[in-house]
Amino acid sequence: MAYQLRPFAKAISASVSLSIAALLAPAAHAENVKIAFIDALSGTFAPTGQTALKNFQMVTEVANKEKWAGPANTIEMVGFDGKGSPQESLTQLKIAIDQGYHYITQGGGSGVALALVDAINKHNERNPGKEIVYLDFAALDPDLTNSKCSFWHFRFEPNSDMRMEALTSYLAKDPSIKKIYIIGQNYALGHQVSRAAKEYLKRKRPDIQIVGDDLHPIATVKDFSPYVAKIKASGADAVITGNWGNDLALLIKAAKDADLKANFYTYTAYTTGVPTAMGAAGVDRIKNVSNWNINNEVFAGKDMAEAVKKKYNEDYWLMSSHSAITMLAKAIKDTGSTDPVKVAFAMEGMTIKSYNGNVEMRKSDHQAQQPIYITNWVKTNGKDVKFDQENTGFGWKTEQKIDTFVASQPTSCQMKRPTR
Repeated sequence: MAYQLRPFAKAISASVSLSIAALLAPAAHAENVKIAFIDALSGTFAPTGQTALKNFQMVTEVANKEKWAGPANTIEMVGFDGKGSPQESLTQLKIAIDQGYHYITQGGGSGVALALVDAINKHNERNPGKEIVYLDFAALDPDLTNSKCSFWHFRFEPNSDMRMEALTSYLAKDPSIKKIYIIGQNYALGHQVSRAAKEYLKRKRPDIQIVGDDLHPIATVKDFSPYVAKIKASGADAVITGNWGNDLALLIKAAKDADLKANFYTYTAYTTGVPTAMGAAGVDRIKNVSNWNINNEVFAGKDMAEAVKKKYNEDYWLMSSHSAITMLAKAIKDTGSTDPVKVAFAMEGMTIKSYNGNVEMRKSDHQAQQPIYITNWVKTNGKDVKFDQENTGFGWKTEQKIDTFVASQPTSCQMKRPTR
């Protein structure tokens, strides 16, 4: 006769088995994933860097509250002052590495970005098991996802060529534009904007004259009136500039003071300080090309904007902070790991929903593919322009939302990947 356990004995046996299984199973390990925000927190570009850090910190606060990275993990954003300098940023990178960071973010300046990518490539090759992943929120030089592409670098904003493709497609439809003046900062991005503007306009509107093409020292010029005088004398209908931060604010201010009538087509006129510099004088004269507008078709992102306003009394304008943290958190949750190699592989080819729609991290070059907005600076009206900037009473009206495929660019990236 076979021996059978009585019900009570069965319960005891099952309880013991579960206890043993619990002891043998790996315990859920909660991790706080710290990201080093290496950007200008002092100096000329500090206002932009400080607001960008606050934007990121609010996104991570929401991410932790809503458990984007899973029930156990949290994400923390910590500022490191790179001062907008490649040398200072490399010093901060070393400090972050020494403190055990495996993730960094930066976006203020492509010169800094190129230096960081090179240093991270070398560090990761020499230090397996201690890899660093770089979340690029706004360094726009196309080379970063072409000739200088890296497995460890992920860019969440459209690069300058993608922006120019969208911008020139929009410009080409305006027959009133006959003469364009190009002005930019004399570094990697300024050169790329100048090249692309001339190349794409020649393809789409060969009748448009380029009546000026100036490059000025970055973060050095305090008075842009001589440049504005040249623009005025050229008879330009429009100005294209990749300037950002204080260099853009001062350029816009000089144009306003000189009563320059030409329209400005910009990449970052929504960043800290520029809206105040524009004021009423910029109405219907300042256009911008970017990956988001808070006054979008459904006001996607308004909750984040209101949270930033309430906590910091500042604007939320860095949508790439939402895309970056959303994608990083999803990769951590999907892999069940915070290991940078596993997370990086998981982010390749990933598509997430952000405030502008679907954002895909293209596997071939780690360049985010996404819709682009052309916007116009106007007075708020409580309808399609509900949100202003910097309490000016003026905000951005969507002129056109451009589908992802329109601005998408081919890549020359030949990516070297680590072994899994």
